[in-house]
Amino acid sequence: MPVLFERTHDFLAKFEPELIINKPLKFYNMQKTIKSGLMIQVFFLMLAGMIAVGFSGCKSQKKLAAEKAAAERLEMIEKAKKNLQMVIDDQGNMSVSDKEDIVSEVKGMNLEDPEVDALIAEAEKAIARQRSEEQRIRAEQQRQEQERKDQEMKYQKIEDYFDAIANDRSMQMADTHINDALRFFASPDVPVLIIIYMEGNMKDYDKPTTIKKYLEYIKDQGKNLNEIYNVVFDKNGKITEIELIKK
Repeated sequence: MPVLFERTHDFLAKFEPELIINKPLKFYNMQKTIKSGLMIQVFFLMLAGMIAVGFSGCKSQKKLAAEKAAAERLEMIEKAKKNLQMVIDDQGNMSVSDKEDIVSEVKGMNLEDPEVDALIAEAEKAIARQRSEEQRIRAEQQRQEQERKDQEMKYQKIEDYFDAIANDRSMQMADTHINDALRFFASPDVPVLIIIYMEGNMKDYDKPTTIKKYLEYIKDQGKNLNEIYNVVFDKNGKITEIELIKK
């Protein structure tokens, strides 16, 4: 290109000397304009490319974020289902409070998943059943405890009658105590078993007698050497059998 420009310049110098002054300047300006246009085009192409790359990168970031969120949600759902199933399958190793905490935590996740919602309902039913059973057991324990206390009070009353019969010097008063004591028994013929030897579950008894005869015996002896070991009651709360053991 420089050689061609020089030859053209020499040619014009010979035949058109007046052009040698203005034409190179115009030709130079034209070249400069073309170069400037090309540079502008290249700039805009580069800018468009950068914008396209940036937009594509932004879309990729959003896609990655969405995929990450979906994976985390799936993991939360699986964990929630596992914990709820543990509540449902429990056989009494977990407390009602612990189960309620698990269900409450899952509810707080707001997963809005049909399977999770179904498991929540099933877990709540299991908790309600366990709570009801525990309440029934507590009520039964309280009933048994009250029954034991009532029996102990009866034991103590009977023990008091035994001591009063043995220690009362008035035969009339002793007979009155005997009649009062017999009110706790189903009949005057209730068997009295006096333990004379016991090892583990093995027991040896003295000769059997009845409650009426035993009360007459301690009245005559003037002393009560035995205490109550066990008592059997009927449905009306009356004693049907009594075991005594030496104090």
